[in-house]
Amino acid sequence: MTLALIDIGSGNLHSVENALRAAGSADVLVTADPDAMRGAERIVLPGVGAFGACAAALCAVNGLVDALEEAVLRDAKPFLGICVGMQLMADAGEEHGTHAGLGWLPGRVRRLEAGTASVKVPHMGWNDVIPVGEHPLLVRGEAYFLHSYAYDGAGLLATTDHGGPVSAAIGRDNLLGVQFHPEKSQRYGLELLARFLAWRP
Repeated sequence: MTLALIDIGSGNLHSVENALRAAGSADVLVTADPDAMRGAERIVLPGVGAFGACAAALCAVNGLVDALEEAVLRDAKPFLGICVGMQLMADAGEEHGTHAGLGWLPGRVRRLEAGTASVKVPHMGWNDVIPVGEHPLLVRGEAYFLHSYAYDGAGLLATTDHGGPVSAAIGRDNLLGVQFHPEKSQRYGLELLARFLAWRP
């Protein structure tokens, strides 16, 4: 089973690749080649840094967005977005201006609001993942978060608590996005990735 791990220079590729292999993926292809997206059976989009920079890097590869949409939206291949890779599924992000996302889910990515001394931005460290209803890939547990912006819109699958509910996972059909980092979430993260590798949406 070929898994395409999209390389847009996000900086955490090595950790995600290692986690996918540890979870049971024997054939991880780190690539930004549009033809590889069409040929892969599953696709993972990681991302760290600013929304606009990641969106620009994705769009800078000729044909990559079109190939992604063919593979994910038309051919319904299982897709996992991680951190900013999840946020890019939204219509737009509001980090350092407004930037267009992939528009796969109707929503926007907005800055977290700092509240009391215990509610700081960025949201960093271990926190609960609380599923909203039933989903075959999501179970309650603790995962590692590091982000200053959060998705607000349709398709909410799980929340976490950071001065109130914050999106932890979003998706629909064959799409799943997680705000936390599975590759840094030890057993919880590896088990999530293993379920993704076995997922038949």
